Amino acid sequence: MRLTLSTEQEQFAAVLHTMLTEADIPTVAHRWAADDPSPGQLVWRQLADLGVTGLAVPTRWGGLAAHPADIVVACEELGHHALPGPVAESIAAIPTLLTALGDDALCETWLPRLATGELVGTLTVPPHVPYATDADVAALVLRADAQTLRLGVPGARLRSVDDTRRLTEVIDGALLADGPAVGSAVAHALDAGALACAAQLLGAGHALLEASVRYAGQRTQFGRPVGQFQAVKHMLADVAIGLEFARPLLFAAAVALADQTPTASRDVSAAKVACADAARRAARTALQVHGAIGYARESGLDSWLTRIWALVRAWGTQSWHRGRIMAAVTDGGRT
Repeated sequence: MRLTLSTEQEQFAAVLHTMLTEADIPTVAHRWAADDPSPGQLVWRQLADLGVTGLAVPTRWGGLAAHPADIVVACEELGHHALPGPVAESIAAIPTLLTALGDDALCETWLPRLATGELVGTLTVPPHVPYATDADVAALVLRADAQTLRLGVPGARLRSVDDTRRLTEVIDGALLADGPAVGSAVAHALDAGALACAAQLLGAGHALLEASVRYAGQRTQFGRPVGQFQAVKHMLADVAIGLEFARPLLFAAAVALADQTPTASRDVSAAKVACADAARRAARTALQVHGAIGYARESGLDSWLTRIWALVRAWGTQSWHRGRIMAAVTDGGRT
């Protein structure tokens, strides 16, 4: 089992990092929050050019059929830059759902267009994904449960703690599929979405750690940078350790999903819990290190802070994922 990045994955992450840095994602995010998604849509088209939107799409439908670990690499970098849009939904969950369902007509209709970036997709899977993210931007909106898959009709729009996450209630539309096969496909999609969400959290946590280290080296107190104080060093070290301990769980879950092991769902939950806890610690520490300025938009932390607070509760709450881990452990690891 490989739990570290290959040379190719490191290069892929570096290319993504460069592209997203040049795209000035903080400005894109603020425009997105102000109901102007056009700069963000341009970035999504650039991601399509790099193959990101087709990572989870089979080659038969124009995608790359990439390993889940490659999707983790991409989503971590997207989280590192706090890219707005339905990342987990469009890049991971929907391609997984349609592929697992095995309906050639549905796959042919949607997967090639997802792979090329012609459209962005979102979905809702109550109760774990009760609202669709960015349904007003997505050209494909799906609503799924254990028995049915339907096109979704966007309803009322709701506020999120993260003003770049445009949450929408979804009403049942045309029936696309029903029966037991839908439940199995939905379960695979939930795991794929939760894994992508965990990767975004890890990336956002690293971004806040980097910002905190920079600020601790610049902010002075009693005539020297606060980063020289032992208490601050310990806080930052605890964040770094938490993030690094979460990373192997994230890649172990990706390998388990690829191999379809019996413990895959449990491993995804373990990754989501670890990444969410580590990211939340990074957010809390960033506010402590930055002081009062950390609460101001001028600090530049807002995109990551609010994204973390939102994603911690997305794709299954911490309590639900911990419950799933407990159930798997007490059942002898068979679930």
